[in-house]
Amino acid sequence: MRPSAPPALPALGLALPLLLLLLPPAPRAAYRAPRFDPTWKSLDARPLPAWFDQAKFGIFVHWGVFSVPSFGSEWFWWYWQEKKIPMYVKFMEDNYRPDFKYEDFGPLFTARFFNASYWADVFQASGAKYTVLTSKHHEGFTLWGSKHSWNWNAVDVGPKRDLVKELEAAIRNRTDLRFGLYYSLFEWFHPLFLEDKSRSFHQQQFPVSKTLPELYELVNKYQPEVLWSDGDGDAPDDYWNSTVFLAWLYNQSPVRDTVVTNDRWGLGTICKHGGYYTCSDRYHPGHLLPHKWENCMTIDKFSWGYRRDARLSDYLTIEELVKELVETVSCGGNLLMNIGPTYDGTIPVIFEERLRQMGTWLKVNGEAIYETYPWRSQSDVTPDVWYTSKPKQKLVYAIYLKWPTSRHLFLGQPIATPGATEECRSKTHVCTHLDQRLK
Repeated sequence: MRPSAPPALPALGLALPLLLLLLPPAPRAAYRAPRFDPTWKSLDARPLPAWFDQAKFGIFVHWGVFSVPSFGSEWFWWYWQEKKIPMYVKFMEDNYRPDFKYEDFGPLFTARFFNASYWADVFQASGAKYTVLTSKHHEGFTLWGSKHSWNWNAVDVGPKRDLVKELEAAIRNRTDLRFGLYYSLFEWFHPLFLEDKSRSFHQQQFPVSKTLPELYELVNKYQPEVLWSDGDGDAPDDYWNSTVFLAWLYNQSPVRDTVVTNDRWGLGTICKHGGYYTCSDRYHPGHLLPHKWENCMTIDKFSWGYRRDARLSDYLTIEELVKELVETVSCGGNLLMNIGPTYDGTIPVIFEERLRQMGTWLKVNGEAIYETYPWRSQSDVTPDVWYTSKPKQKLVYAIYLKWPTSRHLFLGQPIATPGATEECRSKTHVCTHLDQRLK
């Protein structure tokens, strides 16, 4: 790509590699996994498997019974029956019989048109390197035939199919993505959880009989390489027995060498303990952090699940999504971009379009994203310019999100060495010497 001529995709930005004199890091000795104790001090010392930092971009999938009403938010049940928010109450009064219960949505979650192979192909086309599916959200409905969720799972009710298995097989057979699973620790209305909560979590009926058996079942059966925990229900990590489970996951599980975990393992652990930090939904600090982090965010600005009441303006544009990806990666994070399928198993067209658009951008500029490291400066004095680097190759990438109106790009952060620093056009690697403007 020539910086003196308009790019093919000007609104989406370009990656400009700069060959700078950088010293490669010292080689590391081969890693041998130690045994981890069930303490945060020991568990937090576990090195994050390298593949996760190299991947940079993943796809989050929020899918469940909440996809049936597909109104307002995936928190529909809570907002309707617990909070009694008027818009949710009115929606039910206008569209369903008076005695309709949330559980009645279960048989309507049909997944009739769910084609795991097609989903996998779309995910592959997006340029993502991992995907995370909601195996169970706060409503408690599991997308596999959980032995501990009788008559409230996708094998017994609705699809009558193991949706987790179908997607796991398609991802691993058809793509190079890593397969991951989201799992909510608590459930809004489960009687055992509510009883434990009423006793200030001094008893552990719910985690012992429900949460922990399902976590072990998920890992042993589907071997996810991302385990995305969520929903502590204001209960501390010792209530969930999180450190004991994680010690097993890192020491003995079938994915012990490759699995990555997040930081949502009990009240007070977020942004403090775990494999990588999420800190909050849509976390985007805008600066470099000392710990690996992930920006989990949604294409739909207001909901993680599919909404029939969404408007076009509620969805982020591809320009906004590329900007989110570039800024996140420049600051050392991964982007986990969420879509919400419909109750019958289709990916809404606007989500598919955004995924394919991201893939098109990454085919041109992925060299500046995948397997990169933060540079000494994350951004430039010139607006909308962000940096990544590959120290071993002595490469620094300047990613500019807007084509300069002057048709000249001025970079304030790189310090050019005449005769040594070169400018390379992305992909072709045809190099020309940088002029004195880069000093």
